[in-house]
Amino acid sequence: MHCPVCARGCALAPGQSGACGRYARQGDTVVERYPDRYLITAPISVETIPLLHFHPGAPFFQISTIGCNFDCPGCIATVTAREMPPDSPALRHLAPEAVVDMAEAQGCRGIAFLMNDPLASYYTFLNVARLAKARGLLVACATNAYFTEASLAPLLGLLDAVNIGVKGAGPDGIRACGGGDPRVVVRNIRALAAAGTHVEVACMDRLDNRDDTRLLARLLAEISPDMALQLMRYVPIEAADPALEPAIADTEAFARELRQGSLPFTYVFNAPGSRDLDTVCPDCGERIVARDFYGPMGARLLSPAPQTAHGDVRCGRCGRDAAITGPVSPPQLREGAFQGGYPFTRGLEIVEAMCLAMGVDEQAEVVLAWEHLLGQGMLTRLHHDIQTIDGYLGLIRHFGEVLGRRSQAERLVDYLTALMEPARQAVAGVSRRPRTYYAMGKPLFAIMGSRLENHLVGVAGGESVNASLDLRGRPGRSIDVETLARLDPEVIFISAFLSNAPEAFLADCRALRLDVAAVRTGRVYTSPVPASDFGAPKWVLGLRYLASKLHPDRFTCDIEADAAAYHAFVFGQAYPLATINRSFAKPSRLWRFRQAVATPGSAGGEARFS
Repeated sequence: MHCPVCARGCALAPGQSGACGRYARQGDTVVERYPDRYLITAPISVETIPLLHFHPGAPFFQISTIGCNFDCPGCIATVTAREMPPDSPALRHLAPEAVVDMAEAQGCRGIAFLMNDPLASYYTFLNVARLAKARGLLVACATNAYFTEASLAPLLGLLDAVNIGVKGAGPDGIRACGGGDPRVVVRNIRALAAAGTHVEVACMDRLDNRDDTRLLARLLAEISPDMALQLMRYVPIEAADPALEPAIADTEAFARELRQGSLPFTYVFNAPGSRDLDTVCPDCGERIVARDFYGPMGARLLSPAPQTAHGDVRCGRCGRDAAITGPVSPPQLREGAFQGGYPFTRGLEIVEAMCLAMGVDEQAEVVLAWEHLLGQGMLTRLHHDIQTIDGYLGLIRHFGEVLGRRSQAERLVDYLTALMEPARQAVAGVSRRPRTYYAMGKPLFAIMGSRLENHLVGVAGGESVNASLDLRGRPGRSIDVETLARLDPEVIFISAFLSNAPEAFLADCRALRLDVAAVRTGRVYTSPVPASDFGAPKWVLGLRYLASKLHPDRFTCDIEADAAAYHAFVFGQAYPLATINRSFAKPSRLWRFRQAVATPGSAGGEARFS
């Protein structure tokens, strides 16, 4: 018997499960092993799914379980797709009726399964979707769409909208994830579109896959030339190669090529400050809908669009149909902290970063910390405490206690403190603090003043101008040129997570005609060590780097040498800079958890680690 859920078609012997581990054979039937168990249930905006052309601004109720039928290199949801066990007490058992009741009670217009794939919880999702539909709610999901024809059939006419993450139009991308035939996904896109489901497609933009994406765009245009294509600028994490990460300007240029060629509604994600999340009229260039970056893989609606008396969204200048399904609502929902969407995974990864820096090298021990975090309802506290040095060190001590690693936690805290002190002492009592602006990605995306990056600016002897702005966003929001000009920063730092080269950043500043002191003097910097100013304990490297640029007469450092020394102390070896990607937790793409393997011939099937 073969599993009928996904097109991998795993052979199932009696009592055994397939590659995803979520289905088992019982007699002549296939059953879901862990039904109705949810890691996340939370209200989100539809743009968090993300869907851009479907009921913009509408609140949806996110449901996420764990697991996936694929195993994609560098998956941003690895912590939920692969690392959290399916029988974890962090998961809540909820009947379909309870899920739909929660969605209605919170005023959501629909239910959306996202972050891990519904193919890992197919029967759970199908039951919830049927009940939600019967009670008048919309039904949406984000999926790799590797359905069999049999498993897709019940969803045709049931799904109102879907975001399909295509791994490639050719065979290489999907095979790297564990699939086989990319034509299966194209077949399912055609079937969903023909059934009246609103379909948007997302794909990674890497430096090595653009010919494949061009082919995908042509295939999608044959199905519907107005289909929205979401280019997810590649953010290398886990084992992903940082050499394949495109610059923001490169992805924007590729999006322009696709808009002018096959698909006029092509968007750019993971590029804070880019205007390529806006819906622009293909005929006259007028902006129809404005959006902003809202965390990895996410967007937020900034303004409602002009609508006709019949509810159609059209260009306000020339009247061209914007190909948007459903009404546009004023922005209603702003997810907080690590609530909803992929920022939730970043929260778990920050805890994982603390664990690994304390010497944890087994995945099961990290899971214990996650279960404590979620079981104690600590996500809000986590988001608050990571924004200051004292708060972060307190969390290290807290999770050291939880894991029985008090001495390792104190060792780490002492080391971080020792690294900080020379910079702190060097800038102590400075008579003048340079006005400092912290951007993420492009010049006009300002990081919230309350975040760690801006706290580090203050500790390093600068004055954060971000703190004077009302930036309620995730992790900030776009501002206008006039606001930034009024702040007139003397120094600008670019986030080391979703980053940009200073030369490209300065070119953007000149294109905006931004005349501020930092641009005139060229004092625009980003740490050469990825993710070294937020998330991981290696923010201490970012602090030293900031101090060296704010007060070079008082403090100097070699951040690459600092990084080598940090990794040697914390992880027992220095890693080549070329292997360090955007992960908060794993220090290098070469790092791996110790794996449990069976010892042949051992009594009772004992496990050892290698």
